Amino acid sequence: MQIEQKSSVMKNYTITTFILLGLTDDPELQVLIFIFLFLTYMLSVTGNLAIITLTFVDSHLKTPMYFLLQNFSFLEISFTTACIPRYLYNIATGDKVITYNACIIQVFFTDLFAVTEFFLLAAMSYDRYVAICKPLHYVTIMSSKVCRGLIFCCWLAGLLVITSPLSLGLNLKFCHFNVIDHFLCDASPLLKISCSDTWLMEQTVLICAVLTLILTLTCVVLSYTYIIKTILGFHSSQQRKKAFSTCSSHMIVVSITYGTCMFIYMNPTAKEEVTINKVVSLLISSITPMLNPFIYTLRNKQVKKAFNDSIKRIASFLRK
Repeated sequence: MQIEQKSSVMKNYTITTFILLGLTDDPELQVLIFIFLFLTYMLSVTGNLAIITLTFVDSHLKTPMYFLLQNFSFLEISFTTACIPRYLYNIATGDKVITYNACIIQVFFTDLFAVTEFFLLAAMSYDRYVAICKPLHYVTIMSSKVCRGLIFCCWLAGLLVITSPLSLGLNLKFCHFNVIDHFLCDASPLLKISCSDTWLMEQTVLICAVLTLILTLTCVVLSYTYIIKTILGFHSSQQRKKAFSTCSSHMIVVSITYGTCMFIYMNPTAKEEVTINKVVSLLISSITPMLNPFIYTLRNKQVKKAFNDSIKRIASFLRK
C-alpha cells in the first residue's frame, strides 16, 4: 500500500510536456499574427545578416565599433530565432505542445542571449566613450585583443547571471497543470504553474535581473555623462554634431532596450496583466531585432556607403 501511494505521488511530478497557449485562439487573428511575425523575423534576420556581412567584407568597417556591432547583430539574430520560429510552427501546425527539455532549452537560450545583449550594450557605450573622450588613444585602448576580451566577458557575464536561476528552475516540480499562458517558455509563466515553493527562485530571478540592469545601466550612464560633457566642450558646432551622430544610433537602441525591460519588470500593472506582458515580450523578440539594422544603417553614413558600394558591386557582377 505504501509503495502504491509513493508511486502515485511520483507520478504527479512526471509532466514531460507543456502546452503553450500563445496570444489568441482566434483563427483570423492567428493568420495576421503569423504573417506579421514571419515578415518581421525575415526582415530581422536579413537586416542583421547584412550588417554582419558588411563588417566582414568592407575595409572601412574594420573598427572596434563595427566589430561590437557585428556581435550585437549576431545576438539579435540568435535571440529572435530562439523565440519566434517555434511560435510560427505552433500557429502553422496547430501543435501547441512543447516537451519539457525543449522548454528548458528555450528558457536557457532566450535568457542567455537577452542578458548578454545588455552587457554588450554596456561595452558598446564604453567604446563610444573612448572614441570621443580619448580619441588619440582609441586604437591602443580598443585593440583587437581588448575587443575580443570584451565580447568574451559579455558572454561569460550572461552565463553567470542565468546559472543560479536556471539551476533552481531545474528543481521545480510540475504536478497536474501544464498549460503555459504565453507564446514561449519563460521563467514567469513557468513559476505560476509550478507546484513547488517558488519564493527562492522568484527572489533569485529578481536579484539577477536588477543586478544586470543596475550594472549595465550604470556603465551606460557614466559613459554618456562623460561623452556629453566632452561634446559640450567642443568649440565647433560641426564637431559637436558629428560626435552626437556617432552615438545617436546606440543611444536609440539603448533607450528601446532598457525602456521595454523596465516596463516589464518595474511596472506593477504590467506584471499583473498577462496580456500586456505577452504583447511586450512579442515586441521585444520581433520588432526590436528588426528595427536595429535600420537604426544603424539609416543613421550611419559609413554603413550606408558600405551598403551602397556592395549593391553596386553585386549589380556590376550580375551584369557580367
